[in-house]
Amino acid sequence: MKYAYAAVFTPEENGLYSVHFPDLQGCYTSGDNMSDAVYMAQDVLNLTLYDLEEEKKPIPKASKPQDIKTSGEQFTSVIAVDTETYRRFYENKSVKKTLTIPMWLNERAEQANVNFSGVLQSALKELLHVQEMDGLYQYNATPFQQKNKPDSSS
Repeated sequence: MKYAYAAVFTPEENGLYSVHFPDLQGCYTSGDNMSDAVYMAQDVLNLTLYDLEEEKKPIPKASKPQDIKTSGEQFTSVIAVDTETYRRFYENKSVKKTLTIPMWLNERAEQANVNFSGVLQSALKELLHVQEMDGLYQYNATPFQQKNKPDSSS
């Protein structure tokens, strides 16, 4: 899911920035400079919303940035995140699959020191048009998936 929440940035005396999200309890962070603070804000917002989704807890409605009260040198900025991208990045764990192939093919592959897991992963990525970009996997639907997609009308 894609979300956007207003964050309150507070410049600190030592050049750091503290960041908190008024709509999300316990969602705060800091950064060494403005760029780092924005990066850290995206990370903590993703983590907080991801946890709420995983725990099937309600996601609080985002306030309008202009409704957020600030004081002194504080300012608001909207931080946007995509928990699906975050999930794919952090849930890249392996699962065990059992499969059957002809004995002669197994023997040839073992003689050639074939990495069965690597071959299966490569073949599935190619078949499903999955591409890795900046350490994240991008999935593009193909006519095969569209044709075999469950019918939502039933």
